[in-house]
Amino acid sequence: MSTPLAPAPLSTADAQFLVDAAHEAAAGAGVPVSVTVLDAGGHLLAFRRDDRAVLIAGETSTRKAYTALQLNAPTADLVEAVQPGAPFHTLPTALDRPLLFIAGGIPVHRDGRLIGAIGVGGGAPEQDHGFATEALAKSA
Repeated sequence: MSTPLAPAPLSTADAQFLVDAAHEAAAGAGVPVSVTVLDAGGHLLAFRRDDRAVLIAGETSTRKAYTALQLNAPTADLVEAVQPGAPFHTLPTALDRPLLFIAGGIPVHRDGRLIGAIGVGGGAPEQDHGFATEALAKSA
């Protein structure tokens, strides 16, 4: 029985494409954002902050990408899970890096395997999620 080959990792070119596509989507909506793309190990592959975006948008996009990567789920799906009394309410204290559970982070898969994550910060959570989704759709 042969072991299936691992998918190609997320390259810097792939990551830059995702950043550019998310920025293009956000620019079309008139929203200044920051976009972060991480590889499967949580290492930064690409980042870009619109000069008009608030400074915290960069940290927000990174935390969204990290959260999506660690939980292998879109952060939009996790909002209810972190409310007081919900399953993930105490999770940030259990990890060495705090998580930010606001829509805008999406895991990136190839051949059904997790290879990275994209995070968008700067707009309303629903907008950020839409920009990340649009970027992933363009990269497919």
